[in-house]
Amino acid sequence: MDMNGQRKPSHQGTLDAARSVSTILRMTPLLPVEIGGVECFVKAENLQPIGAFKIRGAWWRLSNLSRAERQAGVVAVSSGNHAQGVAWAAKRLGIKATIVMPRDAPRVKLDNTRALGAEVVLYERPGEDRDAVAAQVIRERGGTLVHAFGDPWVIEGQGSAGVELTQQIGGGGPSRIVACCGGGGLAAGLALACPAAAIHIVEPEGWDMMGQAIATGAIVQAGEDALRTICDALQPTATKPVNLEVLKGRAQPGITVTDDEVRAAQRWAFARLQMVLEPGGAAALAAALSGKVTLDARSVIMLTGGNADPKAFAKTIAEHTPA
Repeated sequence: MDMNGQRKPSHQGTLDAARSVSTILRMTPLLPVEIGGVECFVKAENLQPIGAFKIRGAWWRLSNLSRAERQAGVVAVSSGNHAQGVAWAAKRLGIKATIVMPRDAPRVKLDNTRALGAEVVLYERPGEDRDAVAAQVIRERGGTLVHAFGDPWVIEGQGSAGVELTQQIGGGGPSRIVACCGGGGLAAGLALACPAAAIHIVEPEGWDMMGQAIATGAIVQAGEDALRTICDALQPTATKPVNLEVLKGRAQPGITVTDDEVRAAQRWAFARLQMVLEPGGAAALAAALSGKVTLDARSVIMLTGGNADPKAFAKTIAEHTPA
């Protein structure tokens, strides 16, 4: 607990989360790849049942709800992957889930969330404050907010991926982990799970809120004139104190990638790994392929999501496929 009595995420929490996750999910593959002449690994979280790592944090958070909290239901805010994770876990545990999602979220994510039994409440992006919409839902209906990244249990649940890949790679674990970063839930969880590994966060160009926060030591808000990005999963307007506390002084300087670099990574993964990655799920790979992070034989690159819009993905792949 911190001075305000709030629960703090911990290394032990990631171990506990990993044990819980292992009872419902199989390990995702840790695959050897060669990038720039260096042999390293990718962790294929895009192969989770909901197509993204978010299922981990959602499961661990909902598993830790009290009986009364389960009966009242949960509310989450997400552009799609956290939404599906919460919906999947809620269905499995018999909990009602309401998800606040942007109206412009990829159709595949909206449809999948509804198909899992969750109620979807739409908001306009930009224009409406998604957290305010969620707060209004809770005032009207009750329920527990399951934050996409600023929640200690969610952070620990995402960190279960680090516990898992440490077991898979053996020999003391990874030397470094390259992770896609939105609000910092995954990066914080990996930092706690793998204390000896360097953590490299990768964000879309113009959306490096976590990188700026780590550099300045204070939370930075995205401006209304922030660049457009195809990485819809990596667009929180700011991180949360709990994430910054874990990553400050722990993560390496932030890395940003362009939309073109992300598309190149999507094409590379499709051609070399026969995998579909959504833009936000390919950001870490984009940084590695573009030489923005130094790799070694024990480096692990996180492939975090595969819920790509079919038409957009087909167009990206048709542009060029690496030999």
